[in-house]
Amino acid sequence: MDVKGLKEYLAWLYYQYLLVTCSYVLEPWEQSIFNTVLFTMVTMVVYTAYVFIPIQTRLALEFFSGLFGGQHESTVAFMS
Repeated sequence: MDVKGLKEYLAWLYYQYLLVTCSYVLEPWEQSIFNTVLFTMVTMVVYTAYVFIPIQTRLALEFFSGLFGGQHESTVAFMS
């Protein structure tokens, strides 16, 4: 993809963003506040997912493996 095509594609994506969020009707200072709040919320969701989803997945796997007859790690280490 050439540079001009990439520039047009990014402009099109930005235009779609303005249309979907209806932020094209806001004044510039309102757009800036809206974009800041939106960026902060998305950043917090991504950080929370990055931190807590692996922990919750591991705990769920341990719970269900114990529920369906799996051995705990301490039992396996003790037996071998």
